Amino acid sequence: MFDTLVKKLREGKYITLETTPAHLPTFNPIIEKIKNLKIANQIDGFTTTDNPLARLKYNSILAAIKLQNEFKKPAIATISMRDRNKLALQSDLLGANDFDIRAILALTGDSAKISDQPNTKGVFEGDSTLLLDIIKCFNAGIDYSGKPFKIKPKKIYPFAVSNAYAKNPKTLFKKFQKKIDYGAVGIITQPVFAKDNARMLIELFYDAREEFNNEKAKSELILGFFPITKLRTAQFLSSHVPGINVPKEWIDHLYKANKISEEEENRVGLEMSKNLFKEILELHPKIHIMTANRFDLAKKILEE
Repeated sequence: MFDTLVKKLREGKYITLETTPAHLPTFNPIIEKIKNLKIANQIDGFTTTDNPLARLKYNSILAAIKLQNEFKKPAIATISMRDRNKLALQSDLLGANDFDIRAILALTGDSAKISDQPNTKGVFEGDSTLLLDIIKCFNAGIDYSGKPFKIKPKKIYPFAVSNAYAKNPKTLFKKFQKKIDYGAVGIITQPVFAKDNARMLIELFYDAREEFNNEKAKSELILGFFPITKLRTAQFLSSHVPGINVPKEWIDHLYKANKISEEEENRVGLEMSKNLFKEILELHPKIHIMTANRFDLAKKILEE
């Protein structure tokens, strides 16, 4: 299952869909949404988020297990450095491995200061490269202390993340190099909203990868895609999310449409999103779709 996912990533068209577990003791409502929309057969795999914005959600690894069992598609489970020390990270990896959750998205995590849980403190024993390093040890049959496992874990496929925009592109170049060097199979960017932005990221990534000539040179770039159908979403992403650049053109078009009606705003946003998706797919057919669980929106995009 995971070998096939990675082969698609390296050799052809690759599309994954992000799911965000809810503030609930069950993941079933999201499973039902996906089933009702019949969207699973239009994608290659899923990801599950891990308490984004430091807000309490259903566990990402357990969500990945449910997705994988239900849809027979690989699920990439996000693990955040914010909430775990080296002991907890390795324990979670062992448990996930037993349930065949073997694609892991290593994330440093949002600050605990913005958590919805009172007096929450972040762990942050290291950034996401620490988890990538731990995964490298597991794939060699040892834990992070160097102690061999009596039963070697099944191979783990590590993924990483990157900003989609920086005032100084050299910053992105160096981050790409670092995560490639730590063995990331794929690096998922934050959402891109312009073809020129996507082209810049592709050029930077493959320039960064040129310095590697072994398994690391097989690392691939995955462009993040987030369809926008509302002005307030565009303004929020533009103003409050570092590493994302929403072009003024998008905001202007949505502003004009918003003045007409909510229906026009949705129509214009969806049309721009569909056009962007087509452009990115033609340019670099390796895409990660994020919709904040608006799977109906993802389906409309994919049906085009």
